[in-house]
Amino acid sequence: GEFGAGRLAALAPSRRGLPRAMGVDQMGRVDASRGLDEPAFRLLNELMEDERFWVKVSGCERISRAGPPFHDAVPFARSLVERFPDRTLWGTDFPHPNIKRFMPNDGELVDLLPLIAPTPELMQSLLVDNPTTLYFTD
Repeated sequence: GEFGAGRLAALAPSRRGLPRAMGVDQMGRVDASRGLDEPAFRLLNELMEDERFWVKVSGCERISRAGPPFHDAVPFARSLVERFPDRTLWGTDFPHPNIKRFMPNDGELVDLLPLIAPTPELMQSLLVDNPTTLYFTD
């Protein structure tokens, strides 16, 4: 299952009964304008301390409040990738259903990757190793 920011708090107390792997999509849809100390982002980090949780560092266009090129969302994604390098995934969310404000250019989202995963090792984990581990190994 996948959870957004509004459901993170409800999920935290009941996580003992969850399945082996749980995904949090689009960085929990936190509000980038509130900074890395935003309560929902702190809670996401606490959830990620449980090794059953994975997070998709997609949705920069959804958590951004500044708009294209969505650089205000990068610190959130980079923080997760650096703190949890073995349980982060990336994607563009194409075709971007239910976008209300900023319809992204997928090329611009790809251009954020070197900012999100600034080393070759982090990029390899994010784009190759982690999806392989989650989706193709038992």
